[in-house]
Amino acid sequence: MDDEADLSAPVQALLPGRRAMVVRLTCRAGMRPALLDALNTYADGLAEEPGTEVFLLSLDPENENLVWLTEVFKDDEAENDHRASDGFATMIGVLNELLEEPPAILRMEPLRLVMQETLLEEDWAF
Repeated sequence: MDDEADLSAPVQALLPGRRAMVVRLTCRAGMRPALLDALNTYADGLAEEPGTEVFLLSLDPENENLVWLTEVFKDDEAENDHRASDGFATMIGVLNELLEEPPAILRMEPLRLVMQETLLEEDWAF
């Protein structure tokens, strides 16, 4: 068996009861670095929100004023705990000064996750 045939199978999980959202954040011109700073500061405190299982921060490749968030919560209670957290309140206070318009939120019920295990094996040290 050669090395290419010996690849690990992706990690897979069914996600019953989870809640998710994709959030579009439109910042004021030139404010994306400040927005990213606020979001990264918030993400650094997510250990206090164990029910927030995924927090994915993405840059829009076509619009420098757009930032996208993908969040997955263990359940409704975890999503409510997220919104009631001190870190969230602090972040929202900062975002209000940086955003051009209110966040656009698309709520979802995730069904299945498939992820290459090698993603978790990479050196992610900052």
